[in-house]
Amino acid sequence: MDNSIHFHDWFWFLVTGGLAGWVASVLVSGAGLGLVGDIAIGVLGAFFGALLANLMGFTAYGFWEVFGMSVLGAVILLSVLRVFSQRKRVTDR
Repeated sequence: MDNSIHFHDWFWFLVTGGLAGWVASVLVSGAGLGLVGDIAIGVLGAFFGALLANLMGFTAYGFWEVFGMSVLGAVILLSVLRVFSQRKRVTDR
């Protein structure tokens, strides 16, 4: 059995992460963060969402469940980042 990750696996991982990051950034801030920002937030959100799901005992199977978990993780991540960035903006004035 071949357990290696191929190029198309990475490609779809980045496409799905970018889409999840874009959906999350539109939900949280009303606009995307750019291609690189959306991919980064989506990928980090996927890891964060998977961690939260694992801690709560949930298991996601299939594209839509994983995508939803990724969007939820990215929304939480963006919300936390927004709180800290707003606090910094208020103290800079």
